[in-house]
Amino acid sequence: MGGASSFAAITDWVHDLDEHGRSRLGFGDTVPVATTMWRLLTRLDPSLLTTVLAGWLHTRTRPPKPPRRYRRVIAVDGKTLRGARLDGGRQVHLLSALDTTTGIVIAQVTVDTKSNEITSFVPLLDAVEKVLGSLAGVLFVADALHTQTGHATEVTARRAHLLVQVKGNQPTLFKQLKRLPWAQIPVGDRTRDRGHGRRETRTLKAVTVATPGGIGFPHAQQAIRITRTRIVAGRTSRETAYLTVSLPAGQALPRDLQTWIRRHWHIENRLHHVRDVTFREDLHQARTGTGPAVIATLRNTAIGWHRATGATNIARATRQASHQSNTLITAVTSSYPTTQ
Repeated sequence: MGGASSFAAITDWVHDLDEHGRSRLGFGDTVPVATTMWRLLTRLDPSLLTTVLAGWLHTRTRPPKPPRRYRRVIAVDGKTLRGARLDGGRQVHLLSALDTTTGIVIAQVTVDTKSNEITSFVPLLDAVEKVLGSLAGVLFVADALHTQTGHATEVTARRAHLLVQVKGNQPTLFKQLKRLPWAQIPVGDRTRDRGHGRRETRTLKAVTVATPGGIGFPHAQQAIRITRTRIVAGRTSRETAYLTVSLPAGQALPRDLQTWIRRHWHIENRLHHVRDVTFREDLHQARTGTGPAVIATLRNTAIGWHRATGATNIARATRQASHQSNTLITAVTSSYPTTQ
């Protein structure tokens, strides 16, 4: 929370506390040396740690007053810890689930180095369910890698929903979506953005497909096409994306779909980017034991806590917090009533 971005920095922060601060954390006349702190943090169970800390944040975060048509949207995405190289040049890869409303990482699992994110999806669902208690009504938004029939079946079995992009890894489904009569389907929603010398228009069309002869993806209720038109320095580019969602039209209007699809970028812009830039994650070479996953979890928790306290600039928030050790100690040791 105070911006310590490595095991050594965490140790220095503890050693720099005054006597009162050490006492509040339960330390006597001595505090752990760097090697003790390192041994502890490289042996923790990262999945259990994530569950405990996510639950801790979850009970202390009061989400914004929900609008009438509120739905919890969780973005799923993976990130490679580029500095944490294992034997043989392998790298640690983590799959995370971000609550896009609160900015809290609900769950994070380590992807087996001999596999990929696909096999880690169900364990991630298990971890999310452990924190939330139930997945009923939750919408998971993921990239094309997770456009898997097994994922769709598993999510539906837990009474949740799935919104995924379709690309070349599902060629038959991609062709089915592309061949739908989009020219005859009216525009459902259109948004325009301007900034950084760029103008972008996002046009969304959606059509119900849960009928005999629909598309070949289990539990899909709607097919979606988004056309993005960008104008940068006078040059125009156009990109088309196809997606499916397991929510019917009555529960997922075009403007809802537009919003939910864009929320998937939150996990990249509001989490992974912050871990890289503010906490310099890709430069950190911790690779012993569970150390890489553990310190990533601590970074997630710090970011989530600052967001929960209203911060929009995490770098500035950590700089301010670094001078307020007693405030941070109070935050992690005080009892709070459950707000959710």
